[in-house]
Amino acid sequence: MNGISHVAIGVRDMERSLRFYRDLLGLEVRFDGMQPIGGMPTLYASPEKGQRRAVHLHYGTGESRGFLVLSERPGGTPGEAIKLDQVGISHFSWWVDDLRALHQKLKAAGVKILVPPAEVDAGGYGETAARKYLTCLFEDPDGIILQVDQRVAG
Repeated sequence: MNGISHVAIGVRDMERSLRFYRDLLGLEVRFDGMQPIGGMPTLYASPEKGQRRAVHLHYGTGESRGFLVLSERPGGTPGEAIKLDQVGISHFSWWVDDLRALHQKLKAAGVKILVPPAEVDAGGYGETAARKYLTCLFEDPDGIILQVDQRVAG
């Protein structure tokens, strides 16, 4: 495997989520339309014959670029976001260049911050303990946990 192609997130209110991911975090919308719910109509069939609204939001540059897929089922997306260390993907993280500035932007927008910027040991990133990282965790509008990390010179 070479890297993550994309991460998909089910959302309750697409417009609210777009204000968060597109407007606040700065991800770029490259697709917004109805799509079939892939290959599992008996498990995930929506009232609209297996269709969902999907928005592809791109981030990054070069080899590290990727995209996030937000999806909303017609009539509403059910369920609750899981929390850290529960079964399933409990969070994901992006590398950023200025974590403290992003934290201030999120805080000013009223985003729920779970872990404010904190310096952490590089051992948790599979590197030598001599290097340090900044990390910050917060929630999106549906309570999905997101993380940003920044490499600190060292």
